Amino acid sequence: MISSFYVSGIPGDGRCLFRSVAHGAYLREGKPSPSESLQKELADELRLKVADEFMRRRSDTEWFLEGDFDTYVTQIRKPHMWGGEPELLMCSHVLRMPITVYMHGRISDSLQIIAEYGQEYGKEDPIRVLYHGCGHYDALQIPLGRTKLKSYVKR
Repeated sequence: MISSFYVSGIPGDGRCLFRSVAHGAYLREGKPSPSESLQKELADELRLKVADEFMRRRSDTEWFLEGDFDTYVTQIRKPHMWGGEPELLMCSHVLRMPITVYMHGRISDSLQIIAEYGQEYGKEDPIRVLYHGCGHYDALQIPLGRTKLKSYVKR
């Protein structure tokens, strides 16, 4: 578990998952935190690439999406539509980077890993996002040397 971390608050505008991932990818490339307008632009670009990735991987993804596949992909292209686990998986493929999702522990304020995506792209220095359990994601930074965690990953 982690007790030392920094959360970058992300607006709850329907783009929070994409904003959080784009923010993390930007930082991972050694760039400074993006402004809110740049973060929004990066999130919208990522969202469209994710929708395209669903189409490229249709035979691999169609079975785990709820409802009609084409309708789902059409909806996910809209900036106000929330993303979740399927979008996190596609984000890892689009960015070719691992993504780790954390939640606050039930008893303490420490963090626990709840999901990992894109492990085929490496396990070091993943993009980190914090899921609040109510449909909202924030960007998460963990100081160097503090990345050893007890993992609670659903598989």
